Amino acid sequence: MEVARVLTTALPYIQRFAGKTVVIKYGGNAMVDEALKRGFARDVTLMKAVGLNPVVVHGGGPQIGSLLKRLGKPSEFIDGMRVTDGETMDVVQMVLGGLVNKDIVNLINQAGGRAIGLSGKDGQLIRARRIKADDGRTDLGQVGEVASIDPAVVELLESGDFIPVIAPLGVAPNGESLNINADLVAGKLATVLKAEKLILLTNTRGILDAEQQTLTGLTPTRVGELIADGTISGGMLPKVRCALDAVASGVDAAHIIDGRVEHAVMLELLTDEGVGTLIRSR
Repeated sequence: MEVARVLTTALPYIQRFAGKTVVIKYGGNAMVDEALKRGFARDVTLMKAVGLNPVVVHGGGPQIGSLLKRLGKPSEFIDGMRVTDGETMDVVQMVLGGLVNKDIVNLINQAGGRAIGLSGKDGQLIRARRIKADDGRTDLGQVGEVASIDPAVVELLESGDFIPVIAPLGVAPNGESLNINADLVAGKLATVLKAEKLILLTNTRGILDAEQQTLTGLTPTRVGELIADGTISGGMLPKVRCALDAVASGVDAAHIIDGRVEHAVMLELLTDEGVGTLIRSR
């Protein structure tokens, strides 16, 4: 009876989102815990099977840091961004475009999906430009932001019933590779693809109030008030701004959810209660 109840609860959401694109930024604990990794792969496979079009953009900061440490190269961060010299960029590309990307692809395929791994360098997907630290002067090396996105390769994969899995690497005008924040890539990609939803997996329960209760159903105006009064601060600010940019650019809703919860994506998308913070466009 419980299984039947769950399925009937999910049906209206499946019907509503059938044929729609959902961009998922995959990171945090969900990427390192083996049970959560397998659960995420099954969730994405299920989404595709019932008619949604999931597009996965993944991070890999802890894995990059771990390999750099094994190589005896220290990690340096400024304003939360990894300083990326040429040697570090080689490791970033190896980890993001190789190890992490192919691990996710393999897990989805093992779950019965048809995943294809690529980076922003493939098919001229992501054109990027270098950025500096917040002071506008400090050089971060090969760290970039999205200049433009050509979604043709992603749309081609979607139309062929594949699940795109994208590493957040871009190409500068001079041809150099740039490391880009995965949240920013996911947000821009959701806008260009005219996605129904942007989902950001995090290691928190979403936006919390003073009593540590999860806030949801927020409008951009309400989010602005929460930023102004300090409820939203610190590491949550970049994710919230990414979500706001997406909904201001045509994405119907953005979700900030707890990737530490098993099957968090399904619970947020296909249940009445959800498990995180929903920011709607209006």
